[in-house]
Amino acid sequence: MRAHPARPAMPESTSAPSPASIEDAARLIAPVLLPTPLLAARAEGLGNLLLKPENLQRTGSFKIRGAYHKLTRCLEDAKAHGVVAYSSGNHGQAVACAAAMLGCRATIVMPEGGVVEKRRGVESYGGKVVLCAGGSDERRRIAEELADGEGLVLVPPYDDLDIIRGQASVGLEIARDFPGVRQVLVPVGGGGLLSGSALALKALVPGVRVVGVEPEGANDLYLSFARGEHVSLPSIDTAADGLRTQSVGNLNYEILKATVDEVVTVSEEEIMAAVRSLLWREKLLVEPSGAVAYAAFMSGKVPGDLPSAAVLSGGNISLDYLQQVIG
Repeated sequence: MRAHPARPAMPESTSAPSPASIEDAARLIAPVLLPTPLLAARAEGLGNLLLKPENLQRTGSFKIRGAYHKLTRCLEDAKAHGVVAYSSGNHGQAVACAAAMLGCRATIVMPEGGVVEKRRGVESYGGKVVLCAGGSDERRRIAEELADGEGLVLVPPYDDLDIIRGQASVGLEIARDFPGVRQVLVPVGGGGLLSGSALALKALVPGVRVVGVEPEGANDLYLSFARGEHVSLPSIDTAADGLRTQSVGNLNYEILKATVDEVVTVSEEEIMAAVRSLLWREKLLVEPSGAVAYAAFMSGKVPGDLPSAAVLSGGNISLDYLQQVIG
């Protein structure tokens, strides 16, 4: 399934990170990042694809980029009062890790029944976990109540300029390491990674196609592009827990309409096949959310003859899901 945006110009009322601010953010966070160089895909039929393995990044996902940048921008208040974030797991781990590095207290609102390994990851970095029933909207509501009631600094997962600037460093690195790239595939949940990367790529690589990839069971951006309006889903059905947002952020949506060329969706079977191929053929352990871009290329959802890059956004896989893949 594919959806193309109407591609309007960026509305004048919308604030979006400038190329200069993205460069500044990349320099600021560079000392804490682990290098994730582009790797050539090994699986048959993927000769035009390079992989950006953010599963090898600090905390196991790209999220440390935005979290660390956001905390450095509000560090005085964060140290004085502590921070709070809401997350299915990867953003929470990144915020807890960044807070530990910068000397802050962190509280993370996480879903009941979420990936246990991600909750333990938050706790391993010293974060306090508050469990929440319901979806991403309910997690946000509780985090906002904690911020108001306890004076904590709220660190959003995606709908925030400083978060977007930090995540944009992924696209910046792809553009610099692969100047001949013609197509970049990026997972999309709340839209922070996709909007930031698209801004960086469009500024640095003229004519590049930027493609967002969602699970079929969490296809809010696909539907938004198809209908020409910002869609919020009442429920989510996918094993890709990092992409279980009911809608992309408001700021992200405005950026995505102006920068993303196409949104495609992948099935649960295609996601599992991608996780399996990444493990056996590419020798990379990638969680379902991190594998959707690879799945889209592998299953022919995008042109396969273009020099392409796929972002593997995270590797914090649940052991239960890994056992299904192996089985």
